[in-house]
Amino acid sequence: MNRILQIETETRPSKTDRVAGNTNSLLSLIEWLSGDECHALDEPGLISTLGRRLLALGLPIDRMTLHLMTLHPELIGRTLAWAPGDPVEIHDREHSARQTFASSPLRKVMDSREPLVVGLGDSMHGRWQDIDIFAGRGLVQLMIAPLCNADGPVSAAAFGTRRPGGFTPAEIQALERILPALRNTCELRVMRQVELSLLDTYIGPLTAQRILAGRVRQGEIESIEAALLLCDLRGFTEISNRLPSNSVLELLNAYFDKVIPAITREGGEVLKFMGDAVLAFFPGYDPARSSASALIAAKDILREIDKFEFGDIALNVGIALHHGEVSYGNIGSGRRLDFTLIGPDVNLVSRIQTACGDLRVPLLMSDAFRCEAQAEAVSVGWHALKGFSEKVELFRLPESFPGRAEGEYKLYK
Repeated sequence: MNRILQIETETRPSKTDRVAGNTNSLLSLIEWLSGDECHALDEPGLISTLGRRLLALGLPIDRMTLHLMTLHPELIGRTLAWAPGDPVEIHDREHSARQTFASSPLRKVMDSREPLVVGLGDSMHGRWQDIDIFAGRGLVQLMIAPLCNADGPVSAAAFGTRRPGGFTPAEIQALERILPALRNTCELRVMRQVELSLLDTYIGPLTAQRILAGRVRQGEIESIEAALLLCDLRGFTEISNRLPSNSVLELLNAYFDKVIPAITREGGEVLKFMGDAVLAFFPGYDPARSSASALIAAKDILREIDKFEFGDIALNVGIALHHGEVSYGNIGSGRRLDFTLIGPDVNLVSRIQTACGDLRVPLLMSDAFRCEAQAEAVSVGWHALKGFSEKVELFRLPESFPGRAEGEYKLYK
């Protein structure tokens, strides 16, 4: 760890500097940061226990914050804030928060990877007193240090004091000594969180759990019962031919922002994005509950899409619902594998979705799904579906369902 070379405020030695003669306690703190007891704590437990131990060393810590940066599609990181006698604060920072910290010593430390001590006076690196976690606390000095991971974004730790004159050189030196161990324990937490968030983002939480549990070999397949939902955006080829590529991507993201929350709210997991289509499944030991959840999600999607327009383009979707047994697990080759669902019931939901367009109906379900969900539905007859030797009876929603007026759906173009 680099020594604190940039000091923008005067630090004064103390005649009664307890830290200078407390080497054994400092080493004990460093060992604790590296040990199993610390690693077993959650984030609030880590920062609160560390704060209390620093106070016990005689350090005048009136505010301590950890700024743990991450890789996440919606969040830039998490801020943990501790003060003696106060509950730990947790602030999940969205990417827009970059602007809040852009002209601050915190940002300077993260970008330069060099520690910094700042006081109340004007700083060439901007103000820190107005940042939410420091404002109104009477702090006179901050010591900010980078927590540089082996790779990935740089995190930071900040230590604030109200004591006139700020930290002494010996106190700054003591804080410097704990930083490597603090960095290591924070890095383990950040890496774990990044691992989980990226797996959840790209493959879904249920599949992520299976991968982290060690189910990573080709051919590891299990049979599960699940409700299946396949949602397809109608007329997408025509739309994509009309719009420039960046507008097509913008439309798709806006469309998925309507579809995906409706699925995840009801406990469903998105398995695949297939161009403009979404394949999701609702697992569970209770077929009636998982099917009812899938039906609620499908109705919510129809409500959202009915209200949604992109410029002068009104969107239409086709949603297929089915319940059955599927094979769930790894397929692929060598080191390139994919978690997926396969089986006749997956094929069937795909064919039902195709029938939505043929019959100009926004939602169709199989009889198996209708029975499990106890859905109020109207038969549209028996239909020959490609790849299936026997005709399949399909069902649509009534002309209206709770929360919607009759005829509210747009017809397919």
